[in-house]
Amino acid sequence: MSLDALFDPRSVAVVGASADPAKWGYWLASGALAGRSRRQVHLVNQRGGSLDGVPFLPDLAALPAVAEHVVVAVPPRQVRPVVVAGLAAGARCFTVITSGGADPAEERELAALVTAHGGRLLGPNCMGVVDTTTELRLSWGDFPAGSVGLVSQSGNLALEIGRLLGRAGQGFSRFVSLGNQRDIDAADALECLVAHDATRVLAAYVEDFRDGRRLARTLAAARAAGKPVLLLTLGRSAASGRAAASHTGALVSARAVVEAVCRDAGAVLLDSAGELVDTAVLLAASRPESGRAGRPLGAGRVAVVGDSGGQGALAADALVARGLDVPVLEPGTRAAVEAHLRGRTGGCANPVDLAGAGEADLHSYARVARALLDGGDTDATLLTGYFGDYATANPGQAAQECEVARELGEAARASGRLLVVHTMARDTPALAELRRQGVPVYERVEQAATALAHLARPERTAAGPPPALPGRPSGPPLTDGGYETVRALLSSHGLGFPAAAFVTTADEAADAARRRTGYPLVLKAMGLAHKTEAGGVALGIADEPALRAAFARMRAATGAGRFAVEAMAVHPQAVELIAGVRHDPAFGPVAMVGLGGVTAELHADTALALAPLTPPRARALLLSLRHAPLLTGWRGAPPVDLEAAAEALCALTRAAAGHPELAELEVNPLLVHPGGALALDAHGVLT
Repeated sequence: MSLDALFDPRSVAVVGASADPAKWGYWLASGALAGRSRRQVHLVNQRGGSLDGVPFLPDLAALPAVAEHVVVAVPPRQVRPVVVAGLAAGARCFTVITSGGADPAEERELAALVTAHGGRLLGPNCMGVVDTTTELRLSWGDFPAGSVGLVSQSGNLALEIGRLLGRAGQGFSRFVSLGNQRDIDAADALECLVAHDATRVLAAYVEDFRDGRRLARTLAAARAAGKPVLLLTLGRSAASGRAAASHTGALVSARAVVEAVCRDAGAVLLDSAGELVDTAVLLAASRPESGRAGRPLGAGRVAVVGDSGGQGALAADALVARGLDVPVLEPGTRAAVEAHLRGRTGGCANPVDLAGAGEADLHSYARVARALLDGGDTDATLLTGYFGDYATANPGQAAQECEVARELGEAARASGRLLVVHTMARDTPALAELRRQGVPVYERVEQAATALAHLARPERTAAGPPPALPGRPSGPPLTDGGYETVRALLSSHGLGFPAAAFVTTADEAADAARRRTGYPLVLKAMGLAHKTEAGGVALGIADEPALRAAFARMRAATGAGRFAVEAMAVHPQAVELIAGVRHDPAFGPVAMVGLGGVTAELHADTALALAPLTPPRARALLLSLRHAPLLTGWRGAPPVDLEAAAEALCALTRAAAGHPELAELEVNPLLVHPGGALALDAHGVLT
C-alpha cells in the first residue's frame, strides 16, 4: 500500500493539539501549521482552544473535510477510539505518537484494523515524520533540510543526527520515526526513500529487523539505484546471549549476521551517530559519474595536499590505517603541481606540501587542488591544514578566501572527483562557501579519513540481493539432529561422507569393519554434540582387537547406545573446515564457513552469508577467509579443489534452507583436499 499519505497528505489532523509549548501536541500542531500553504491542517482538542488563530475542534467528526493523515497524541486509552473515528471519517494514514498503556497484542490489533481498511499506521510509540520537500513537519524538534533520508527507532538519536548534520551544512530530506513498527517498518520506509528523488543518502538506526530478508533486498535495491545506505544497530558488545549448542551457534553472532548482510547488499555498517553523519556528508557530496580513466568513482586512492608537512603526513597515515591508498603521483601530475608551487621546496610526491605557497597566494590552494583532481592519479583529494582560517586573523582576506573556496568547489565539479577539506577553522565564511559548493568539511582529519574509507568499501564488497528461500520444505521434518539422521539428509543433497555403518554392539562393529569400512577406521559415539571433548571419538583404529577395546572404553565413558563405524579418511595436504547454517530469527538461514576441527572457536576465522549459497558465492566466502592461502597452495602445497569445497557448502545450505525445523546444521570437520571434499562429522539442532 502506498505511503503517499504519510509524506505528502492533502490534509492533516493533529489530535491532541495544544497551545502549550511544553507539550508534544504544541510541536506537532505548530509543525503541521507550517505546511498549511500546501495542505489543509485541522487541530483537534476536546477541551477547545486555538493556536496561531486556528481553533481546536472537539473531535474528528467535527472536521469540515476528510483528514487524509491523522496524528494521534492522546492518552493510551483514547488511541483506539481516535483511530476508529478516523477510519470512519475516511483517513488513510495514522501516525501514533502515544507510548505506553497498550500491550503488543493490542498494538497488532490496532495495526490490523487500520490495514484492513486500506490504511497505514506509523508507530505506536514513535516521534513522527518529517518531509522537508513537502513542508511536512509532524515531530518534535528541528530538522534542517538536506539530502539525507533517515529511518530510526530512536527519536533522540535522530535529533542528535539532525544537529550534527546541520553543523556540517547538511540536513534531512525525510525522517521517519519507526516506533514499535506494528505496520510501517524499516523496509517500508527505506523503500520510499529509494524512490524519493530528493534523497541522495539513506540512513537507518534499526534495533528490530523484523523481516530481515526483505530489508536486505531493500538495501540491495538502494545500491542498485545509486542510493548509498548507512546503518546503525546494536550488538557490538555481546554475542547476543544465546547458549551455544554447536560451534556454529558460538561463531555466528547477531552482529556478525548484520555485517554479512550489509557487506553483500553494499550498505555501510557504522558504530556511532557522528560516524554516520561524517560519512553521509561525504556521500551526499559525491557524484556517480565515472572518473576520466573510466573507473567507477570511489575513494580508494587519495591525494593529500596541505600547508603543513606534519599535518599532511598525519593525514596520509590516517588514510592508510583505514585501508586507503596514498599513491606516489605520476610524473605528469607532479609536474603540474610543481608548476603551481613556483620553485618552492614543498614535496610533490604525495602528500603535497604547499610549503608557504598558500600564504604567498591564497589561489595556490585552488590551483594545486585542481592539478591533483585533474591528474587522474587518485579518486579523491584531501586538503588539510589552515585553509578557511585566514580571514580570522586578517578580515581583509575574507572575500578572497571565499573566492578560493568557490574555485575549489568548481574544480571538484569539473573533475568529477571528490575534494574533501580538513581544517582547523570553524564556522568561517570560507567554510560556509565550501559547503555551499558541496565540498565536505571536517574538523578532525580522522573524520575525513574514516568517511573516505566507508565510501570506498562498498565498491569492493557488494554481492547483490539475498538468495530466495525454498517455497516449501524439501522433505518430511527431521525428528532428531543426530549424526545418522543428518548424514542421510546431507548425503541426499550430494555431500560426500566416508563409508560407514551404525551399530549397537562390539560384534556388529567388528562385522561392519570386515564387510564395509576396512581398517584403519574411526569409532564414534552417537548422541553427543561435541564428541571429541566427551571421549566419543577414537581415530586410526588398526584392527579388530583395537576396535573392541575402543568400543568398551567409549561405551563406559559416554553411556552411548549407538555407534558409527566409519572408514578413516586420510588425505595429504588436506585442510579441515567447519561449515554450518544457523537460523536467525530475522534473516532466516545464515551460512558460515571457517577454519574447522576442534580449534574452530580458537581460530574464529569465519565468513558468513545468507543461505542458500550459489557456487560462486560459496567460492568467494572460502577465499575471503584469513587463512585462504591454505586452500590455494601455501608454500608450494597443491591447492585444494575449491569447486568441490564450494559445492559441499551449497549442498549443506540447500539442506538447511529446505528444513526450517533445524535451528542449526553443522559439518565439522569438512575435509577439503586436492581431490575433493568429504564431510567427517555432522549434527543438527532442532528448533
